Amino acid sequence: MSKKRLALVGMPNTGKSTLFNRLTGAGAHVGNWPGITVELLSARLLLGDSMVELVDLPGLHNLHGFSEDEKVARHFIETQPVNGLLVVLNANQLDRQLGLVLQLKDIGLPLFLALNMADEAAARGIKVDAARLSEELDMPVHMISAKHGQGIAQLRTELTAWLRQHPAPIAVRSAALEHDDQLEIRLEDLVHNTVHVPRELPETLTDRIDRHLLHPWLGIPLFFLLVLTVFQLVYGIGKPMQDGLAWGLGALKSAWLAPALASLPAWASSFLLDGLYDGIGTVLTFLPIIVVFFLAMAVVEDSGYLTRAAFLVDSLMARMGLDGRAFVLQLMGFGCNVPAMLGTRVMRSRPQRILTMITIPFSLCSARLQVFLFFTSAVFTPAAAPWALFSLYVLSFLIAFLTAFIWRGPAQHAREPMVMEMPPYRLPTLAFLVRQSWRDATHFLRQAGGFIVLGVALVWFLTHFPLDAVPAGPDTLAGIAAHWVEPLFSPLGIESLLSVALLFGFVAKEVVIGSLAVIYGAGPTELSGVLAQRLDWVQAYSFMLFTLIYTPCLSALATLRREGGVGPMLLSMAWSLALAWTASFAFYQIASRW
Repeated sequence: MSKKRLALVGMPNTGKSTLFNRLTGAGAHVGNWPGITVELLSARLLLGDSMVELVDLPGLHNLHGFSEDEKVARHFIETQPVNGLLVVLNANQLDRQLGLVLQLKDIGLPLFLALNMADEAAARGIKVDAARLSEELDMPVHMISAKHGQGIAQLRTELTAWLRQHPAPIAVRSAALEHDDQLEIRLEDLVHNTVHVPRELPETLTDRIDRHLLHPWLGIPLFFLLVLTVFQLVYGIGKPMQDGLAWGLGALKSAWLAPALASLPAWASSFLLDGLYDGIGTVLTFLPIIVVFFLAMAVVEDSGYLTRAAFLVDSLMARMGLDGRAFVLQLMGFGCNVPAMLGTRVMRSRPQRILTMITIPFSLCSARLQVFLFFTSAVFTPAAAPWALFSLYVLSFLIAFLTAFIWRGPAQHAREPMVMEMPPYRLPTLAFLVRQSWRDATHFLRQAGGFIVLGVALVWFLTHFPLDAVPAGPDTLAGIAAHWVEPLFSPLGIESLLSVALLFGFVAKEVVIGSLAVIYGAGPTELSGVLAQRLDWVQAYSFMLFTLIYTPCLSALATLRREGGVGPMLLSMAWSLALAWTASFAFYQIASRW
């Protein structure tokens, strides 16, 4: 069986990633490439008798772009052997996007052109003569709708036949990236001959919705109302699922595991049940809520609303030396801070990029979400819990804005006008939502799994050694560590054992809840009650506030070090720690006196 490589190329917001997922399924992986300092998504798919590696390159507007993403894509095309390029364009915007095809055509690699969103173009009265376009460009052209799967089967068939004509990798020509002064003229002729656009496009549902959602006064309040609605859904749907899973894990422990391990030494049984099982089990109970959250965010993201959110806050971000793209990356940080930091490569200005990377760790990521969901459910009433969580999200934005304003310095003078495509509103398909939420949930477990197991094991050791001491007592290693840091956290209303969990949260925030289960010797069904008895709402909120702000996890710091350097990493650590202590101190000292 022969092996081939195909690079997926296209502008941002053309549905390139959706097509990648359609063609490859869930088998994608991230890897490094020789000479390229960033990771690219790739997957294998079988086309005929060939195993094809499909590499998803970052979006690029043209081969002369200066953003980091465009440099990465261009460098891959210049240096990596491929059998051809699968180019994805938006069929609604061929007058603006065919220029990229003309540039790519000049480099001498075989091209296969997929015109995505063909269903939307037809609904708007846009007609594309694919056969004439194929003849004019001298390359295969195929109309598809990656979202709905239309034309995908035929695309696979045509790709298979096309790759048989290009069995060996081809290198680019030496003059590949020279500027073509005739490109604009060629583009005008090409569009005139192959694309028919009505003289007046009909008003769409997107136009009518944008009149409200992009309103200069109503737009931002509606955005926060949408975020609050997401939290209400997360609690309303996810909480019963969480309670059911916690009950099941507790029943399994008491009915099967405890009797099965009764013959082991007391310390071994405690380590397996009170350490690993309770710690990991407590974390797993939050998986249903996290899946619901990812589902809701996938709807918001795939609908095209995030671009509008960036547009709404662009003028506000300008006062901090940033633009709306930084806000979009802040929203991306809701899932995980690390890929959001990597997303700053779309920015050409290094000062802007550094400043954005410093603000992203204040995004309330899924690991922190797990902590906040637990504390709000345990300490706050069902009616107050969504509002408490919503307030933390609002604070995450305000803290990021404050950080950007204080440290804006060079970024304020390096700001460039923001140019973003406004995609039409789209309802994501159920299949997409299921795949996306499954991918996010499994990614969360893969990324956090090792940290959680190692963390709860280490916490058990610290809370039970020496073995003759009272678990989590003052004579254990954890008790000694808690005594050392007590003067630092006592003014914040954070009791000593909670501070031990925060120390482990520096490694990974996912470890915090698992470590609390081990520290208090409580399983998934008991830990909420333990915390409700030990903490009032002021103490709980002070703990969550500190968790929201204090130093990013090791993965985020490593990314900041690799992408920005040692200086920005140290600044992020020092600033977030100082800000976290100050904010929690102020809140606790004021709120506890009311």
